[in-house]
Formats: sequence, C-alpha cells, structure tokens
Amino acid sequence: MLPKEPLPYAQRLRNRIIALGIFATLCFMIGSCIFGGGKKQEVAQLPEAPETPIVAVDSASNTASNPVNDSAATDSGAMDLETAMAEGTPINTTEQKAEDMANTQATVTAAVTPEVPPEIEVIDSTHIKAQKNVFLAEKIDNMLRRFKPMYGVILVVDVQTNEIIAWGERKDEKVQSTPDFFVKNTFPAASLAKTITIAAAMDSKRYSLNTPIPMIGSYHTLYKNQLRVKENYTGPTIELQDAYAMSANPPLALIGLNVGAGRLKEAAKKLGYNTNFPGGIPGRSSYTPPDSGYGLAEVSCGFTESTTLTPLLAAAQVRAILAKKPLEIPWTANLSPYAPKSRIALEAGSFSENTYFGLRQAMIRSITNGTARKQISTRNMARKNYNALDIGGKTGSLDGHDPYGRYEWFKGFAQSKEDPKKAIVVVILQIHDLQKVRSQPATQVAAMIMNYWAHQNLNTKKGN
Repeated sequence: MLPKEPLPYAQRLRNRIIALGIFATLCFMIGSCIFGGGKKQEVAQLPEAPETPIVAVDSASNTASNPVNDSAATDSGAMDLETAMAEGTPINTTEQKAEDMANTQATVTAAVTPEVPPEIEVIDSTHIKAQKNVFLAEKIDNMLRRFKPMYGVILVVDVQTNEIIAWGERKDEKVQSTPDFFVKNTFPAASLAKTITIAAAMDSKRYSLNTPIPMIGSYHTLYKNQLRVKENYTGPTIELQDAYAMSANPPLALIGLNVGAGRLKEAAKKLGYNTNFPGGIPGRSSYTPPDSGYGLAEVSCGFTESTTLTPLLAAAQVRAILAKKPLEIPWTANLSPYAPKSRIALEAGSFSENTYFGLRQAMIRSITNGTARKQISTRNMARKNYNALDIGGKTGSLDGHDPYGRYEWFKGFAQSKEDPKKAIVVVILQIHDLQKVRSQPATQVAAMIMNYWAHQNLNTKKGN
C-alpha cells in the first residue's frame, strides 16, 4: 500500500492556526471560571463593611465641628447611614466629603485657568549702542543669549588704538549691562600662564621655537615621574612651539625648572602680573612661583589655581605681543570703573624683538597645529576670511572656585595679511557648570567674532 501524500503547506498552516485559536479560547474560559467568581463575590461584599462604630465616629466628628446643632448632626449621620445601607454604597465621612469637594474645585480651576506664558526677557540695548562697534556689540550680545554660558565675558580690542570696540558679559542667567568681570582677579589663568614660561625661555636665549623638549607621558597631566629626565635621554621630544600650541604640561614644566623662578617672575612682570595698576583697573593678577620643586613645575605650566588673570590684562598681553610694545591696558571713554578712560603708559618693561616674534609665531601655531585648530577654521569662518587673516591665540582650562566651575579661556588675535594695521585682540572667558552641558567652545565663539569682524573690515574677494 502506497503512503499517503502530505497535505499542502498552506492547508497545514491553516489547521495549526485553527488549533491554536481553539486552545487559546479554552484557556480563557477556564481562567474566567476560576478567577472571575472570586472578584464578583468580593465586590458584592464591600457594602456590608460599615458597622455601628463607624456611625459613632461620624456622629462625634459632626458634633465636634457643629456644636450649635447637636441633634441635627446626629440625625443627619443616622440618615446617611440608613441611606447608604439601603443603596449598598460605602459611607463617606464629613472630612472625606470636604476633601472630594476641594479636589473637584481644583480640577475645574485647572481646566479653566489659562497657562502662564513664559517670561519674555526684555533686552536693554543701551549698553550696545554705547559701544564703539555697535554691530559687533550686537553680534556678541546675541551670541551670549543664544549659547547661554553659566558665566561669560567677551572682549574685543583694536590693536592700532588699543581701544575696546565691543564687549559682552553674562552672569546670573542674564546678559549684563556692565562688564565687572573685566577687572575681577579671581580667575585662574590656567594654561595662559604658559605664555610667561616660553617668554622667559626665549628671552634667556637658551631656547628657540624649534628647541626639542623631552615629552614624557600625557600632554594634560603632570606627575613627578614626568619631570625625571635621565642623562642621555633618547625618548620622544616635542618642539617648544608645539608644546605651547598643544598645551603640553610636562615640557613647559621642564622649561620652567630649567630657567628658574627668577626669570619667570621677570617675564611675568613684563606681562603685567603682580602689578598694582592705576585706580585698581584691572585688579592685581597673581603669579607667585616657588623657588624650586614640584610647585615651580606646576606654576610653569599653569597647573594651579594660584596664578590668576583678569580678562583686561589678558587682552593687554596679546596686544603688546602683536604690537611689539610694552604693556598698556585697553581703554574706552565710557566704561569707568571697568576700564581706563584714556591711554596710560606703564613701566612694565619689554621683551627682545626675537621674543615678541617667537611669542606671535607660537600663538599662530596654536591655531594651525594646536588646541584651537578644530574650531578656528573654515568650519566656523568663511574661507575667504580665514585665508585673509593671520590668526594666533592660546587656550586654557582649569577648575576654579570664585565662581565655582570649569574655566575655559581663549586669548588671541586676528590680523589682516594685506594690511597688518587692521587687527583685533579677542579674549573670551567662559565658566561652565560642572553638572550641566557646556555651551559652545570659547574657540568657536572667537572664530565667529573674527569672521564677523573680517566681513566688516576686510576687502576680500569671493573664492579666496
């Protein structure tokens, strides 16, 4: 006898679906029989729960709350009990009824009350109109409102006149009408202090931009073993200009240990540290390296909160490097007491011609090969403007406590290649909340400001 041929696949699949449906139906019916009856019985027994003691409590509460109408309260309580028992509903006390009424009123109120619209910030443009470059000032104001740093200050200075042409400040979640951060001297200088170290190194004539420095370990740490260089060292090295551009701590610490605290203090003095300025504008920036040891290494690379810097002095340092002149604090006629009202000559001393040149080139290296190369680029600037400018700068970041947060610096310049007299200094300090998302990087903000200024002042041809 020949074996039967199997059913077609479609028919077998249909039979399986039918079988599964029947099985599921049976399971549902069995479950309803087992568990459904218990729930119904429990619900049916709920109205029988109130007993005589509840009536006594309800009457007492009514009597206490309404002593004038004693009998009426008792009768009312009895009537409520009888009505509830007759209708088979749970009994509510007076307090429960009042609470239900309050909840109902709150629900109705919430439904009919319109939502409160968000508070609209009123923009006071008085401080914008009072600035030298009103359009750039408005651009800075918009950026502070858009990016919302926890604290932030932006300062733009014309190199030729050393006049403040635009500025902006944000704190307490609002853009400020006065720049009191200009003169505040509690901000850690962080890696901006490395400018002192390479200035002392080049002024000592022991170092040039291309001098190789031992590079031990990570760029952004500073352990004691990174400072121990063996005799006849054959390990990795980094050029001085690249150590500055990449903000590498160990090489700059080794340079500081080599040139000594005396030369560092002398270079710091020429850059305006430890100076009491006329009228206290700005406040005294501090630079106090110990004579030797690990503490000297820390100060040399800015790996300490003890070295402080004001934004106004940071701008003066960049302007002095670019102009190759002694230090002079930026001024403006209408920002007293946050900036001098006129130009004031200072007796801070000056560096050699070669040192000024080396500092400028090291700052340019930070843009082309260093920590600022990602943001200060054609990513945030028009190519024609980027190509028409010589751009230099220095970045720095460190945690601080007055105010508390992560400090992020940029100080730098943008100078026309065609007409070097057209140049600006840009200083940005942002302080970020360590627990929240940070705003845009200071280098990105700087690039956008430089790009806007270039649109205003440079005759660039499209496509350059």
